[in-house]
Amino acid sequence: MKTIRIGAGAGYSGDRIEPALELAQKGKIDYLVFECLAERTIAIAQKAKLADPSKGYDALLAERMEAVLRVCAEKGIKIITNMGAANPQAGAEKTREIAAAQGLSLKIASVSGDDVLETLKSGDIKITETGQPAASMSNVLVSGNAYLGAAPIVEALEQGADVVITGRVADPALFLAPQIKEFGWAFDDWEHLAKGTAVGHLLECGGQVTGGYFAEPGRKDVQGLGRLGFPIAEVSEDGSFVITKVESAGGHVTTDTCKEQILYEVHDPKSYLTPDVTADFSQITFTQEGPDRVRVAGVTGRERPATLKVSVGYVDGYIGEGQISYAGPGALARAKLALEIVQERLDIIGLQSSELRFDLIGVNAIHRDVLAPQPEPTEVRARVTGRCESMKEAVRIGNEVETLYTNGPAGGGGATKSARQVVAMLSALVPRAAVTPRIQIIEVQS
Repeated sequence: MKTIRIGAGAGYSGDRIEPALELAQKGKIDYLVFECLAERTIAIAQKAKLADPSKGYDALLAERMEAVLRVCAEKGIKIITNMGAANPQAGAEKTREIAAAQGLSLKIASVSGDDVLETLKSGDIKITETGQPAASMSNVLVSGNAYLGAAPIVEALEQGADVVITGRVADPALFLAPQIKEFGWAFDDWEHLAKGTAVGHLLECGGQVTGGYFAEPGRKDVQGLGRLGFPIAEVSEDGSFVITKVESAGGHVTTDTCKEQILYEVHDPKSYLTPDVTADFSQITFTQEGPDRVRVAGVTGRERPATLKVSVGYVDGYIGEGQISYAGPGALARAKLALEIVQERLDIIGLQSSELRFDLIGVNAIHRDVLAPQPEPTEVRARVTGRCESMKEAVRIGNEVETLYTNGPAGGGGATKSARQVVAMLSALVPRAAVTPRIQIIEVQS
């Protein structure tokens, strides 16, 4: 029975690069997948593209490709990634430049068509969270990207692409596509598509399934986190699969790491909705077959949803922030006084804000007043944050914190201030007919 090996080269945009190179060099993989696109990432990328049409792809795309292109080409490993973000064509062109500089002959595909911003602005699509028409937010909308499925990636692979660079696709689809292509699964073979989606969901966060975001000293110890290896899925054409890693890499693959990851960002295990299939993880099982080898079974599936989810980015005001530290005896009392002073100052200057927070980091910034520190801390950082309608107002918050240097309690130091525009996210559902994926192939000849 035919078996392929898929490696997860990244779990988010700023992830480590060395584990991906290790997978390419030592993992005996057929596919290397970089999952680097979060909800807000693509909205920020859309803003970058508006400022410069040659931008809008992942900031680490070039560095990642420079690290792995040659070894993947030499070993016949195909690369699939959503690092194209808001501009897959530009990401493909940058990859072409790197391949040419390295003297490689490759076919590079870009997958686009997920941008539905104009449909949101002009149509009657409603925002899921509010029920209001997306068009009513036209003046603040930044992006609208539909989650594509595996089909256009499969098509690109069938056209001979060695590298496939996408925009917004469902994370598991990046991993499902090579399984469909290699095993010839039909796009309405719900059982196999569900199993392949489980592969994707377990791999999509990279090191989380090999012990990252899992470790807790004394309770869940994980060795070698500084050299954490990223996961590999050994998948057979019947949909059965094992999660493993490079033997010499740090971290570990256990039934517990797999259980935590399968529940990650899953609202209903019986109905995990993707563009390709509705997967049912409710009866999933994990069996430890050996060191760093976990066999997964029990996944079933049914027909995919009739609509596609859209990630909607919009400008949601501006955040202003100021911080300052106090240390030594009486640090907590001085930090509390500092916050009282800033609160009074913001009233005096008439700050226009919709939300304000006054936090003592290390004391109440997370749990507020539910948990009190014992004993009293000897170092505290005071933080003031606020949401405003304009950048001008947001800047005033940090300025008032900074004045504590000479106008506040004794011993304040390390003050910082910042102000930034907030890009927030909502969601919507669009008919599949409103989205038309596009594939472009670029060839590089050495």
